[in-house]
Amino acid sequence: MQLDSKIPKGDLADKWTNYKSKVKLVSPANKRRIEVIVIGSGLAGASAAASMAEMGYKVKCFCFQDSPRRAHSIAAQGGINAAKNYQNDGDSVFRLFYDTIKGGDFRSREANVHRLAEVSASIIDQCVAQGVPFAREYGGLLANRSFGGVQVSRTFYASGQTGQQLLLGAYSALSRQIGKGQVEMFNRHEMLDVVMIDGKARGIISRELITGKIDRHFGHAVVLASGGYGNVFFLSTNAMGSNVTAAWKAHKRGALMANPCFTQIHPTCIPVAGEHQSKLTLMSESLRNDGRVWVPKKKEDCNKDPRQIKEEDRDYYLERIYPAFGNLVPRDVASRAAKYMVDEGRGVGKTGVAVYLDFSDAIKRLGKHVIEERYSNLFEMYQRITDENPYEQPMRIYPAVHYTMGGLWVDYELSTNIPGLYAIGEANFSDHGANRLGASALMQGLADGYFVLPYTIGNYLANEIRVDAIPTTHVAFDEAEKKVKDRIAKLLSIQGNQTVDHFHKKLGKIMWDKCGMSRHGDGLRQAQKEIAQLREEFWSDVYIPGTDAEFNPELEKAGRVADFLELGELMVLDALTREESCGGHFREEFRTAEGEADRRDDLFTFVSAWNHTGVGQEAELVKEELEFNNVELKVRSYK
Repeated sequence: MQLDSKIPKGDLADKWTNYKSKVKLVSPANKRRIEVIVIGSGLAGASAAASMAEMGYKVKCFCFQDSPRRAHSIAAQGGINAAKNYQNDGDSVFRLFYDTIKGGDFRSREANVHRLAEVSASIIDQCVAQGVPFAREYGGLLANRSFGGVQVSRTFYASGQTGQQLLLGAYSALSRQIGKGQVEMFNRHEMLDVVMIDGKARGIISRELITGKIDRHFGHAVVLASGGYGNVFFLSTNAMGSNVTAAWKAHKRGALMANPCFTQIHPTCIPVAGEHQSKLTLMSESLRNDGRVWVPKKKEDCNKDPRQIKEEDRDYYLERIYPAFGNLVPRDVASRAAKYMVDEGRGVGKTGVAVYLDFSDAIKRLGKHVIEERYSNLFEMYQRITDENPYEQPMRIYPAVHYTMGGLWVDYELSTNIPGLYAIGEANFSDHGANRLGASALMQGLADGYFVLPYTIGNYLANEIRVDAIPTTHVAFDEAEKKVKDRIAKLLSIQGNQTVDHFHKKLGKIMWDKCGMSRHGDGLRQAQKEIAQLREEFWSDVYIPGTDAEFNPELEKAGRVADFLELGELMVLDALTREESCGGHFREEFRTAEGEADRRDDLFTFVSAWNHTGVGQEAELVKEELEFNNVELKVRSYK
């Protein structure tokens, strides 16, 4: 299989402008005849649905939540990047492009990343026009703060609830189109298959989660904006409903899954407290602007009250190891450093699996009122969860699964290798390489939805204007619906002895221990065997109460965990195949003398795109070679 990334010719800075000038267009009259399906209503999905509806397309938008306002985008805290250089500190489109390429450890596509940097400034203008209440300086200008992996302040924010405010802006645009009748919204619906006709995506099969009714929907194109798959680890910062099902169904229909092992571990999360937990809570990376990360120098001090440990007995290890960036090194670097401290026996807290994030210096320097203004909701959330006051004592933090850089393979137009099937936001792989810089997820989601897909999808739909709506009585819809119903019936018929969560937790432990913050070939090979065995146990011993003709959350979870089991096998295969360390993919066999990632550019400068060959069968690897003509491939240094 040959991959065509469709990168426009010409200079990097001119590619997007030239593409927009020459792309095929769909006339206003023809747009009214075209139907587009959008799966997901987070920042990427809501912005894409609203934008395409505003352009005149008929849009159907689906979400499994009771409202688009509950999409997981709402959980993003710290901010959104844009190259506006408001701080006059040397920022530019090229610097944002370079920081993103470097932060991803040189494993992303130059053209896509540069386009992202180009449109970033327009995102802020769009959101301000929508009324998003970004923080402002005393004089009224929009404020910025720093995030990891950069030396400029380019992150726009709304206290510690930036995702919520941006989502409300996108939701208002979506609601306007719903009110106009341009968008038909389907809440509490889950996509369970893609319908293929003559090699093109022509619709979906969905299930109404309240009644269990199976529905058929036609679309001239299908856009997946269904988020990431971090919940394959069970414990993550993702909402508990976040899943891989929509993307995985597309993968099993022939869409390639790219770089699935590239998982981001966020360094600033509230540590695991016990076996009872079902998810983890993120503490925004923005806290590292003013908080200092440290552990005791002496192991015997680890059980002391941190306020009683003298300054000279504290190891501010990020500032010591990475003086140029200090506490604002990229997430993968900060996460590994925290792991090293814990592995040395210098972890803190009851479990010993945590480090401190301390605001005492910032409070002395700036005053408590300034810290409250910047982070009050985050501090309140921390205190409610831990019953500790972070104004008076350091926070305890530790890395946790947060984001997935892998996803469905897409070309420059955000199209998968299946004609008519697009993937945007976290559902695709395209912009972040092996590690995402903080505050770039919101940027990518809104860039794809507002400013990229509305252009690129027209290049495909211009050739579809003669295609009338295909009746959902077509045999392809019959076959897809039967496949969905047969799988549901099979799940319900097992009536085994173990809950869905039992299997999900076991999978999560395998993934975290053997394909998590660090990986080793031996552990990965063991994980392959363990996941395959666990998948067989699931399909013979899972117990799902109730029926399919009612609201049945256990049935929903079962379908998603079944997909996670198959995805887990692919993630492990991808990690095993990539015999190097880069970004969040850290193979213990491939590290420098200083313990940093040892990239092997001569062998692995490619996107690993996997073709599904059957459950339990080894997937076929298809490579997209990456070319770097505008940046120099070199070892990342934050020292």
